Amino acid sequence: MTFESLQLHPSILSALQKSGYTTPTPVQAQSIPLALTGVDLMVSAATGSGKTAAFMLPALQRLTEPSALSKSIGPRILVLCPTRELAQQVGKAAITYGRGFKRLSVVTVVGGMPYPAQLKLLRQPVDVLVATPGRLLDYIDRGRIDFTRCEMLVLDEADRMLDMGFKDDIDQIVAALPAHRQTVMFSATFGGAVGQLAHSMLTDPTRVELAHQSDQHADISQHMHWADDSSHKLRLLDHLLRGEDVQQAIVFAATKRDADWLSETLGEKGFSTAALHGDMPQGKRNRTLTDLRREHIKVLVATDVAARGIDVPNISHVINFGMPMKPEDYVHRIGRTGRAGRTGIAITLAMPAERFKVKAIERFTTHLIPAKTIEGLEPRFKPEQRDTRSRGGRPPREGARPGGSDRPRFDSDRPRFGDRPRFGADSPKFADGHRSADRAPASRDRAAPPPRDRESGTARKPGGYGAPRTFSRGRPGEVSPRKP
Repeated sequence: MTFESLQLHPSILSALQKSGYTTPTPVQAQSIPLALTGVDLMVSAATGSGKTAAFMLPALQRLTEPSALSKSIGPRILVLCPTRELAQQVGKAAITYGRGFKRLSVVTVVGGMPYPAQLKLLRQPVDVLVATPGRLLDYIDRGRIDFTRCEMLVLDEADRMLDMGFKDDIDQIVAALPAHRQTVMFSATFGGAVGQLAHSMLTDPTRVELAHQSDQHADISQHMHWADDSSHKLRLLDHLLRGEDVQQAIVFAATKRDADWLSETLGEKGFSTAALHGDMPQGKRNRTLTDLRREHIKVLVATDVAARGIDVPNISHVINFGMPMKPEDYVHRIGRTGRAGRTGIAITLAMPAERFKVKAIERFTTHLIPAKTIEGLEPRFKPEQRDTRSRGGRPPREGARPGGSDRPRFDSDRPRFGDRPRFGADSPKFADGHRSADRAPASRDRAAPPPRDRESGTARKPGGYGAPRTFSRGRPGEVSPRKP
């Protein structure tokens, strides 16, 4: 199949040809013909599969026909993205694919950027609006955007938006849109809350589901190294980054503080490195990504949220220094390499206490991650000798400190000011079931919480394991009351 067979407008085909794209990827081949018919779509696709073009090309095809409401200046296409970096990446893709248009207005609205400059762009006719939910809702509340002629809504990485607490924002944005529109939703999975959101927003949707996650990353070689502790991890990382096959690498840290610490540490070791996380001003984040694309930076140390939307062709390696919070995050991380038909290498560094996370990733991807060793950097004990504890043991806490302490860290990379997340039932939780730092700590004189189950982290129900034992009269174990 070729893009010509999809019956796209000549100006779009010309732009694809100039960009070097001739053959659609599987997600594009399945999604574009359906999207061109105007039906609602639920597309399950991983990062790096070409999903941006899968929704942007049909969206641009719509713009080749005049709008029925030509007097309105509001956007005809609205794309919602979970993070600023992903929104900016989608906006650039729209400009690339629409370079053959005589006039195409693409506006990207994200938090961390000045309001006046964005308002100036919104006062002019807009064809494609790409936005993060929080900042867009700010403009809706102020009455700055007219969605009268909006014909198509795209939710990119819908699962991630729910994970970040944008459910209420999305509901309010959808309520401001015309009822008669096409809605296209892309997500890694459509289970649970994502499926409920899809069925509440989409009308008789068509489902497009590609191969399993492990098949979608067939071009990415995956393996891991066991480490005794964080200092051992650092020595392994230093050795791996000095490999001759490393063009550019993204090293993932568990928290923003770890990202800064690791970037500074690698810089002291002579690496050209920079950190990328949500506490950085948007201007600095943009400059960091520009330096990465220009190959001024060899090693980018990033958190999960900040790395969404990074599409740099020379990323040859992804290294998980800090383990991901969820198996889905692992899939998104390794998708930063091996993009657009290229090959890539994904390496995970894990300590014995993190073996539960490794197993969870393997179950989710149905892919066994082989363990390798480096001569002179072997772990002290074999993993098989370490993994002797019963399955009922407590899972490790999230966000271990670089020094090895397992005390929880409360600086996980969340959306910053201007993205207005709602932390409700979907807010991030630690493995032991406690809410993260958005809840104030309990006072010292408050009653102690009920004992928690060692495996699930939930409060024990009455009569469950650890509950007070009761005995009926006349049976063994009865405790008779003391006589006066």
